[in-house]
Amino acid sequence: MPIATVNPANGETLKTYEAMGAEEIERRLQLAEATFRTYRTSAFAERARLMHRAADLLDEDQQDIGRIMTTEMGKPVKQARAEAAKCAKSMRWYADHAEELLADELPAAANVKDSGGARALVRYRPLGPVLAVMPWNFPLWQVIRFAAPALMAGNVGLLKHASNVPQTALYLEDLFHRAGFPEGAFQTLLVGSGAIEEILRDERVKAATLTGSEPAGRAVASVAGDMVKKTVLELGGSDPYVVMPSADIERAAQIAVTARVQNNGQSCIAAKRFIVHADVFDAFAERFVAGMKALTVGDPLEEETEVGPVASEAGRSDLEELVDDAVESGATVLCGGERPDGPGWFYPPTVLTDITREMRIHREETFGPVATLYRVADLDEAVLLANDTPFGLSSNVWTRDEAEVERFVQDLEAGGVFFNGMTASHPAFPFGGVKRSGYGRELSGHGIREFCNITTVWHGA
Repeated sequence: MPIATVNPANGETLKTYEAMGAEEIERRLQLAEATFRTYRTSAFAERARLMHRAADLLDEDQQDIGRIMTTEMGKPVKQARAEAAKCAKSMRWYADHAEELLADELPAAANVKDSGGARALVRYRPLGPVLAVMPWNFPLWQVIRFAAPALMAGNVGLLKHASNVPQTALYLEDLFHRAGFPEGAFQTLLVGSGAIEEILRDERVKAATLTGSEPAGRAVASVAGDMVKKTVLELGGSDPYVVMPSADIERAAQIAVTARVQNNGQSCIAAKRFIVHADVFDAFAERFVAGMKALTVGDPLEEETEVGPVASEAGRSDLEELVDDAVESGATVLCGGERPDGPGWFYPPTVLTDITREMRIHREETFGPVATLYRVADLDEAVLLANDTPFGLSSNVWTRDEAEVERFVQDLEAGGVFFNGMTASHPAFPFGGVKRSGYGRELSGHGIREFCNITTVWHGA
């Protein structure tokens, strides 16, 4: 993939960039290492001051960076501005809480005495330069949820962003520079995916985090494993959205539409498989399909647009293949399902039912505004079907039955269970998955500690 801005609403190439050569990559690695030596000793108060300044600048830039994101990957511009606002909020959260989250921990006095010591503590120390390999779908948020905690912990960041969002990638480096962070604290590497392995193998890079596809995660984890380096992976998702008879069906169907088509359906934590109890299936399906049909699809720069184009031509082709395979194998199309005429990589909001385990769409992630709708007879079948996926990122359940709540919390194989509402990320709560959705956690105290040296400090009696 060339490093270029290509508007997915019309296929027009707006800007292209040359990939950095070996000399420039080396210069930036040297700078990252040198900056870390001093930045790691900076006070939390100083880091917080800089992070607050970066958040303020991002708020000021919200309109401009929102249009850039929309032009690069197609999300509706209102959602792009909301993404920028969320990033600024999260930067402030880490600025205000990092010192507390990374405070020294004092073991119980009895345990210290039992170890033969006089005193002991656990200290969180930064690791060094961390490589972040990030995707295009949330081109600001995916980076900030790594960068804010990493910088507040005293690490420095090296960003290899997706090649189709280069303007957003360069903006991020400039943002931290304008905020006053030391040169080299956060750098964007304009390189293709072929350069990742050599960078990750460099001894100056201490760890890596990746958000993206399962194949990309396997590749980075393999290299990092060979080099014995820490990684955090957030990969794909095929999140279930379970609706039980006690649910508020009207509300569940309304939220289901947003949960499926947020970010044009291109979200790892978007609800994708809608699993509905037979007693309320017809009522839910009628409302859900009507809501999907009513969505405004169009130019993502228009304020009234609710669904824009898929980010790339290849992405739309992948989506079409999954839908066509399902239909050829007996799935029923309740709405959508056909590529519209005209320019751009648009695909209509689509709902399929009569899905079987043999269909590709049952096992693979649909990265676009396509929903699969299942009917189940009881709670046991709902749990089994929800877990019948190689992924385990998050999940949604609609029920007012506390016994059902406990059953889903106990048995759903996912990194999150959201009841009577839509899955969302927030800096105060850990984010990540199980199974092929990856490992490790972002956000919260868990996320900021992922790239710390958890150090035992012990003093003899």
